[in-house]
Amino acid sequence: MTEKNDVLVKVKDLKMHFPILRGVIQRQVGAVKAVDGISFDIHRGETLGLVGESGCGKSTTGRTILQLYEQTSGHVFFEDKELNALRPEEMRQMRKKVQMIFQDPYASLNPRMTIRDIIAEPLVAFGAVSGKEINDRVRELMSLVRLDPDFMSRYPHEFSGGQRQRIGIARALANNPSFIVCDEPISALDVSIQAQIINLFEDLQKELDLTYLFIAHDLSMVRHISDRVAVMYLGIIVELADRNEIYRNPLHPYTKALLSAIPVADPEYYEGHTRTVLEGDVPSPANPPSGCRFRTRCPIADEQCAVARPEFREVLPGHYVECFKVNVPEQEKEVI
Repeated sequence: MTEKNDVLVKVKDLKMHFPILRGVIQRQVGAVKAVDGISFDIHRGETLGLVGESGCGKSTTGRTILQLYEQTSGHVFFEDKELNALRPEEMRQMRKKVQMIFQDPYASLNPRMTIRDIIAEPLVAFGAVSGKEINDRVRELMSLVRLDPDFMSRYPHEFSGGQRQRIGIARALANNPSFIVCDEPISALDVSIQAQIINLFEDLQKELDLTYLFIAHDLSMVRHISDRVAVMYLGIIVELADRNEIYRNPLHPYTKALLSAIPVADPEYYEGHTRTVLEGDVPSPANPPSGCRFRTRCPIADEQCAVARPEFREVLPGHYVECFKVNVPEQEKEVI
C-alpha cells in the first residue's frame, strides 16, 4: 500500500474470529467476525487514526496487532518481524517496543498498588533497572506526563480521570517503546481534559519519536492528531486516506454519513448542508451481509453489492476505498 521504506507496522489480511460455542460439550456453531480481512501500513513516526461505530472491531484490531489476541489468520509485521511467528520469549522481549494505553483509566490501574509500583511494574518485569534507579525512572516518567513526582506513593483513587490516564501513559512509556496502540484514551474523560491529553500525546510523539495507532470515536479529535485516517465498519476498513483528504473528499457512503454527523457550531452551516441519516441497524458480526458489508444501510447499493465483496483499491494516490460505486474521473486523478 505504500512505496515508502519507513513502514514500522504492516498488517496484511488480518482476521480475528471469536468462536460461538453451544451445548454441554461446547461445540462451535459459528463465529463472531470481529475483524475480517484488513490490511494497512503504519509508517514510523506517524499517527494512524482508526474510527468507526461501537462494535465495528477497532479495539479488537489494536489488541490483535499487539498479540493480546491470537489472530485467526493473516499477518502482523513489526520492524519486518512477523509477530505471530515469534516464540513466546521473543514476543515477550518484543513487548518492550510495543505498548497499549487502555480506554478506561478507572479499570486499567490496580487499586491496591501505589502509583510508583504501577509505573515501575514494566521495569521490574523486564529487569531494565533495579534499586534506587527504579524510583529515579518513575520520577522521570511522572514528570514527562506532567504529574508531580511527589505523588508516587499515592493510590489511583486519589487521582482524577485525567491524572489516571497520565499514569497509564507513563506506564506505557516505561521501557521506551516505539509503537503504542491508544485504545480510545480520551473517551472516558471530560471534554476540558481531552485536549490536554491530546496535546500530551503530540508532545511525547515529537520528543520520543513515537508511532501511534489512535482508536477513537471523536472524528474532529482524530483529525487533529492523526496523519492518516482509516474508517472501519463491521470488521473491515472501508476507506483510508490522508486526514485532510478524507475530510475534504470522502468517497465511501459510510464515511460521508459519519462526517455529516459531526456537530458544527454554526447555524448558517446547516442551511447549505443536509445530514446523511443511515437506515436500519448495524448487522451482527456473527452473521454479516453477503457481498459488501455496508449494503444493507447504503443509499446507493444495488444487486452487484450483494453478490461480491468490493476490492479495497487505491482510487486516488494514497486514498483507498472498498466500494463498487466509487469511480474517480481520470482527469481528477491527474490533478491530484
